[in-house]
Amino acid sequence: QVQLVESGGGSVQAGGSLRLSCVRSGSTDSTLMGWFRQAPGKERDGVAAISRDGSTTYTDSVKGRFTISKDNAVNTLYLQMNNLKPEDTAKYYCAARTRVGGWGLALSPDLYNYWGQGTQVTVSS
Repeated sequence: QVQLVESGGGSVQAGGSLRLSCVRSGSTDSTLMGWFRQAPGKERDGVAAISRDGSTTYTDSVKGRFTISKDNAVNTLYLQMNNLKPEDTAKYYCAARTRVGGWGLALSPDLYNYWGQGTQVTVSS
């Protein structure tokens, strides 16, 4: 079992920054961890993912602006978001995959078997 708790969301103006955190607990190791977002009326989309060895991948719309990282010592996943845009407004979710493999589809929500409750990010123009 894995438990995930996100924090760090909020309201910012365009061009601002936020850092999301996701504290992971539980006895099962994660092979992948990722950040996803869902705007009202839209599907949940992958934002960024990080593998056990630290490899990262991003969706095109956030490349150069967002950075995913993790600190294994404190079991925490981060998403540093810079130069935020109104289109980044969504509820952001942390997710973990405990099964092996899947890196080629790391931004697909279907790959993940544990989810946090989400944290809201609102960017105003």
